[in-house]
Amino acid sequence: MNWLRAGVLGANDGIVSVAAVVVGVASATPMAAAILTAGLAALVGGAISMALGEYVSVSSQRDSEHALILKESRELSEMPEEELAELTGLYEARGLRPEPARQVAVELTEHDALAAHLSVELGIDQSDVVSPWRAAFASAIAFTIGGVLPLLTILLPGGVRIVVTFIVVLVALAITGYVAAWIGGSSRGRAMLRVVVGGALALAATFAIGALLGTTGMV
Repeated sequence: MNWLRAGVLGANDGIVSVAAVVVGVASATPMAAAILTAGLAALVGGAISMALGEYVSVSSQRDSEHALILKESRELSEMPEEELAELTGLYEARGLRPEPARQVAVELTEHDALAAHLSVELGIDQSDVVSPWRAAFASAIAFTIGGVLPLLTILLPGGVRIVVTFIVVLVALAITGYVAAWIGGSSRGRAMLRVVVGGALALAATFAIGALLGTTGMV
């Protein structure tokens, strides 16, 4: 679910970012070459930026998790009794009586002491440490998939392409908002409204700027 949610949000970013650029350029000039160039630049640059940002963020998280794992492993090696008492106390804090808490702590320590402490004390699953490369690729792919949609619609012939792009983008944003809310278990209506209004404002702003520049002859 976490990966699915990240993918939906990445696609949402791609839709809004690329759509805002191509709508702005299309409102300034009817030249398809200029629109396509700007759209491709936004698509490639945005995907790389998203991937780099995700890589740096997840790498920092992974480094922190590895440091905590090494620290916990060292403590278990150097002071096992103190760590057992700590694990017992953690289960007592969760509502177990002292004797059952001690028994659970002893049995888990005998089975896999490090895994027990990482799970209960730090909320870390040693076998599921995040991968920065996987996160980077997932983010870039999701952004690209989302960004391709407005790039294709803005290349339609005639003066309807901006209107069609507006409609397609807002519908796509409503879908991504619904899916994100469904994954998170929140209100679908509010989530859809937020992303649709935000996307509409972004498109309207870039359209207005592009139209202004086009009518003043600056582009």
